[in-house]
Amino acid sequence: MLEPVNVSLESLNLMTLAPMLIPIIGALLILIIDIFKSDLDKTLYVMISIIFLLLDFGAIAQTAGLFSTGGTIMGVFDVMLIDGLAILAQLIIVGASLLFIPLALTHKRFHEFSYSEFFALFLFMLGGFQFMVATDNLILIFVGLETASLALYTMIAMHNRDKSFEAAVKYFTMGALAAGFFSFGSMVFYALTGSVEINQIATVLTENGFADMGFVLVGVTFLLGALGFKLSLVPFHTWAPDVYEGSSAALAGFMSIVPKIAVFIVAMRMFEFLIHSGVVWLEIILYIVVVVTMTAANIWALVQNDVKRMLAYSSISHAGFVMAAVLIGTTQSNSALFLYWILFSFTNLGAFSMLWISRQKHLPLHQSSDHSYNKFAGMVQTAPVAATIMGLFMLSLAGIPPFALFWGKLYMISSAVSGGYTVLALVMALNSAIAGYYYLKLIVFMFMREPALNKNGHVFAANATNPLRTIIGFAAVGTIFAFVAINPVLEFITALVFKSGY
Repeated sequence: MLEPVNVSLESLNLMTLAPMLIPIIGALLILIIDIFKSDLDKTLYVMISIIFLLLDFGAIAQTAGLFSTGGTIMGVFDVMLIDGLAILAQLIIVGASLLFIPLALTHKRFHEFSYSEFFALFLFMLGGFQFMVATDNLILIFVGLETASLALYTMIAMHNRDKSFEAAVKYFTMGALAAGFFSFGSMVFYALTGSVEINQIATVLTENGFADMGFVLVGVTFLLGALGFKLSLVPFHTWAPDVYEGSSAALAGFMSIVPKIAVFIVAMRMFEFLIHSGVVWLEIILYIVVVVTMTAANIWALVQNDVKRMLAYSSISHAGFVMAAVLIGTTQSNSALFLYWILFSFTNLGAFSMLWISRQKHLPLHQSSDHSYNKFAGMVQTAPVAATIMGLFMLSLAGIPPFALFWGKLYMISSAVSGGYTVLALVMALNSAIAGYYYLKLIVFMFMREPALNKNGHVFAANATNPLRTIIGFAAVGTIFAFVAINPVLEFITALVFKSGY
């Protein structure tokens, strides 16, 4: 006769679930409110979302305190894993979300923000990403990935433009391929090791000396394909710029940051132990992917006529740049990854928010797209403050000192040199120089051209409200004064990464 299983609540350590459950409870609350009283103003849902994001931030801070005193925290049958990587990634996810959600308070009415479901989906998506980073269990990573992705597909389609439906379908197709690749790769590793936990997989493979190297390479290939689709690494990037173009500018900025940091964590957990174990094949493939992604995306960005598509290719290039940290695999490079992405969050969300406040619902006949370079020509004459702020974000993305991303690029390239990847460091520096051209191209249009389409500066703030101006101001301050906080932030990041064993 089977003995009854006794599980104490204390051994489950349910505290590890708190940061993920908070946004999910918030999403359910929004849906319940909508059932009882529909057609409420969107400001209510924005405020509920912000309240639950702040509660989530507090819960993450509490787990960070427990981690700093006691080390890695396991919970819920050892499926949940709270370490420094999980804490840092969740802080970036929630922090970027706090910058994103007030962008719903636009001057013009947009289709998606009139639905409470948009805000509920947003919070469900957040919970999915948090589950992804706070575990090393491949099944839970997959569940988190799909929860977040399904919500994101719907949020893109809710923008309700022809290109939005196209973008949602393309993103769904890429996501379906990624899901298939991820599940197949996970299956191969489970067949090899009898476990779906990355730590256990690493232990078993190391003990048997990577005897089944052929199967390991098959599993790694599928996982690299899955994560490549989610990070838009070349050659898996194909439809990514179309997805950015079809999304609202605010959501495109969000997608360039939050989903990618979640996938970077999975890549760090999965690939770094393989590279350190001497799987040379993976190191060579990652090297090629990183270099090609950086270089090809920059070349494509050079020839774009639309600012939003240029920023889309720019985001792909930045993802390749940061993926180098996983290849290098040292504590310094892993710390550089987090530092870079925090600084990138401020700058890129700021740049996309500038496009969002100039969003036009109905395009004039002489305008081919909402964000063409010609639209911004002579912007300094008609909207000098907006032109200056947009120029500031472009200079930061180009890595011009003393703005935010200069410090991220500097630390990332120095980690490549320290890790013995001198040629890679040179390629990274060259790519930063190439990228400078297309960022400066927009500055030239804004400051050195005569107004071609818009003689009236109002168009550059047609969608602006005080909340949007506040968010852009916050992003601008973060971009300009980042150098003040670099050292304490870097010390905090390095301490958490080192204590997690990465």
